[in-house]
Amino acid sequence: MLLKTNNLKFTINLKYILPICISVLAVNVMSAQEIIEDEKEVASKVIDTTNKQKAVKVDGVAAVVGDYIVLDSDIEKERLQLEAGGYSTKDITDCELFGKLLENKLYAHHAIQDSIVVSDAEIRRQVDYQIEQFLQQVNGNMDRLLAFYKKEDEKSFRDEMFAINKANQLAQRMQASIVEEVEITPEEVRSFFNDIPKEDRPTFGTELKVAQIVAEPKVSKEEEQRVIDRLKQFKADIIENGASFRSKAVLYSEDPGSASRGGKYTLNKKKPQMVKEFREVAFALQEGEISEPFKTNFGYHIITLEKIRGQEYDIAHILLTPKVASEAVVEAKERLEKVRERIVSGDITFADAAREASDEKETRNDGGQLINPTTQDYNFELTRMDPELYSQIQNLKDGEVSLVLSEQDRTGNTKFKILMVTDRVDEHIADYAKDFLKIKELALDEKKIRAVEKWQKEKIMDTYIKISGDRRDCEFSSNWLKK
Repeated sequence: MLLKTNNLKFTINLKYILPICISVLAVNVMSAQEIIEDEKEVASKVIDTTNKQKAVKVDGVAAVVGDYIVLDSDIEKERLQLEAGGYSTKDITDCELFGKLLENKLYAHHAIQDSIVVSDAEIRRQVDYQIEQFLQQVNGNMDRLLAFYKKEDEKSFRDEMFAINKANQLAQRMQASIVEEVEITPEEVRSFFNDIPKEDRPTFGTELKVAQIVAEPKVSKEEEQRVIDRLKQFKADIIENGASFRSKAVLYSEDPGSASRGGKYTLNKKKPQMVKEFREVAFALQEGEISEPFKTNFGYHIITLEKIRGQEYDIAHILLTPKVASEAVVEAKERLEKVRERIVSGDITFADAAREASDEKETRNDGGQLINPTTQDYNFELTRMDPELYSQIQNLKDGEVSLVLSEQDRTGNTKFKILMVTDRVDEHIADYAKDFLKIKELALDEKKIRAVEKWQKEKIMDTYIKISGDRRDCEFSSNWLKK
């Protein structure tokens, strides 16, 4: 029986193009402008057409799409890539994965044809960042990292990651360009909704708004000064006695992301990576200079600038976090309990209490209202809510104030909060008037899918495509075989 593949199952929500997971190097390496004839066995590495190197016969060509090839081994690599990204592939056939690979090559090929530009410098920054993340998992040991990914040296590792990132960026930008001008009118939204049979209309889960008031224990001025003085001692020892900045970072820095590699980061002026205060200090330094201690939300730092490479700054830093006294923890909890009593007794509204007493500046001026990071509005759907937040509000009724809850912030210190939910809308079948914005998004997604289908149909006919061997037995939803 022929297997039917629906390639578009991977691009249904084109507003959020599937992110490329590089946490495992189980990915597809693009060939270098090479058209492969018939069903030759070729190497699973880039072919150097300039030097006319002979390919090692270790892998078969499953398809050629324009200037790119798909190897037989790429299909299993694609499966591993999706699984590494948290996607279940249990019900996905090899034919469906193969169809997705053909789409990716088609996008990348036409991105080049349409002169879509992906900066090499941008790709190198991505590779630098990814390698920094990988190194965190192996305590900064590059040899262990290379052994894990079965690479002979750092250069070959970086070269392969560069090729992967470059090809993926081309494909993503081509996809985005296809749908960037797709818009939808209210009449189209109405027609889309009316065309859905009543028994098939979507069900929208329970939604509500969440507000919170936060009380953070205060760090004493004496403790802050202790940390500042310690960082000044580090700086003096480095300047006056020739001590190693990197060694002190390994020994004393409380930044788990960089301490093991001597506090090293690479910053780019055009790509914010750290908080504003950190960037401002780093970019103001001269090579070899060490900053004075300065404060961010994470604690106190000193930075040294090691090297400037165009827009990129190689820096190292040491982070120390002031410790909160137990008395301050008790004071913060008692302070928030008093705020809760005033709200429950009706002396003050939750929103006014947030503006008056909350220590969380991101939500304080908004009456404590949390913003949904996915939709960027105030509404949270219960089934898609962060599990920790869900556990804290699941039993609250509208307008009810939670008990004082404790949790740890990103520096490991304890903080306290109270929560309230409002504007709860229970699970319901889609209603045109009530759910217009959600229905509009669904209608727009469908229109984008049609735009992609039309683009694919046209470009497949205009592109050199060859499917090899048993792969021709797949029955594709797109006309890859040009029948």
